[in-house]
Amino acid sequence: MELHDLTALEQGELIRSGEISPVELTEHYLERAARLPQEYVDGAFAFRDPDAARLRAREVAAVGPVGDGASPLAGVPTAIKDLNLTRGVPTSFGSPAFAGYVPEVSDAVTLSIEAAGMVSLGKTSTPEFGSPCYTEPEGRPPAVTPWDVTRMAGGSSGGAASAVAAGLVPVAQGSDGGGSIRIPASCCGLVGLKPTRGRISGFPMYGDPVGLAVSGPIARTVGDAAAMLDVLAGRRAGDPSWAPEPSGTFLSAVGREPGRLRIACFDEPVIADIEVHPDVRRAYQSAITLLTSLGHSVEGVEVPMPREAVPVFETCWAVLTALSTVPLDAQKKGMLRPLTRWLGDRGAAVTAPEFGLALGQLRRYAAEALVALAPYDIVLTPTLATPPLAVGALRNDADPAADFEAQKRFTPWTSAWNVTGMPAISLPLHHTPDGLPIGIMLAARPAEEELLLSLAAQVEAAAPWKDRHPPLW
Repeated sequence: MELHDLTALEQGELIRSGEISPVELTEHYLERAARLPQEYVDGAFAFRDPDAARLRAREVAAVGPVGDGASPLAGVPTAIKDLNLTRGVPTSFGSPAFAGYVPEVSDAVTLSIEAAGMVSLGKTSTPEFGSPCYTEPEGRPPAVTPWDVTRMAGGSSGGAASAVAAGLVPVAQGSDGGGSIRIPASCCGLVGLKPTRGRISGFPMYGDPVGLAVSGPIARTVGDAAAMLDVLAGRRAGDPSWAPEPSGTFLSAVGREPGRLRIACFDEPVIADIEVHPDVRRAYQSAITLLTSLGHSVEGVEVPMPREAVPVFETCWAVLTALSTVPLDAQKKGMLRPLTRWLGDRGAAVTAPEFGLALGQLRRYAAEALVALAPYDIVLTPTLATPPLAVGALRNDADPAADFEAQKRFTPWTSAWNVTGMPAISLPLHHTPDGLPIGIMLAARPAEEELLLSLAAQVEAAAPWKDRHPPLW
């Protein structure tokens, strides 16, 4: 067994016991990145600086033994998404328009990772401004799943998932405004958790007035995801809103029995009229059988959000894109991908009153869904409509509107929980007969990540996946 075969928590325990140092562990991952196919590594990472990672590992090692309140992931390598500000480290937001940009400040995610004593190996790849659900940034290799390197890793946290799934880092951070953690988790056979709205600070940019996006963990196990959520979670003084504090650590929730739960389920697509892949249908039915065998009550329900919510969501999504594109000068706008320009132009055409009305309507749709689902502890759906698609299957530079519609057909469930603000997790419960991963999604009431993690850990114990590795492993 090699070091990367261990979970992030197991690696952290070795560091605390003195059996290995953060320097040794960092070197292991740097050497592994040098051995794996470079096109794969370059698709996972937008930027790597091995010397900076070594320096950081030496700094962490110099601190020595840490107290009881320290993160169990102290000294463990990770990586930060290219959408997040990292002081002194190139951050391009997945766009040639920001090539060479080096932030002068770090955001809350970066600061939390540093405060926990983790070692960042670089910036993980993302599509332009994190908008598409595939990670094929201009001028760089695509992020692909290690289960079949001709297929996409998903997006927008595709680089993070690609890195974790191939053992380039044991755990990573992603962000999710419409599924961007859970989509790549499903494509790459991982655990991907979108926390509840307000769980993780948006300091200092607070760039999402709609409240769709939040950062969260991508990991191989539920325990690792919970430990990473403990690292990331917490409010800062300037936050406009925040989630209630948990009863303890999120990691402690993994060791609790969830009790007998009432679980709602549906597999009818929320945002598109599409035929769900047969393997996804089978995975969904299998998940119902598993949850029932664990003693839970699983009940079919109607889709809790009307199809009329879709254009309202799209208006808000387009405005969020416009917030990134409008400030750019003509030269930089000319560097943008057709999809980004199309969405940005669409958002820029929305008047302030129209945006306000859309935002209010979206919140009313969210409230109606939350009320409809309030009697249930958990909601079960598939994560994606199909197994991971071939690279380029969704991207359509000649017709951005068709590109956007194809993305909706691929991801017809994930964005619903961004609208409601509910925490949601994709679990790698299933594979197709030819080995492609299929995720199953569980969502909980707002601020109930502890219950969600407790159930996810119970599911993982009943159908473990930790030692199931892709061919690239």
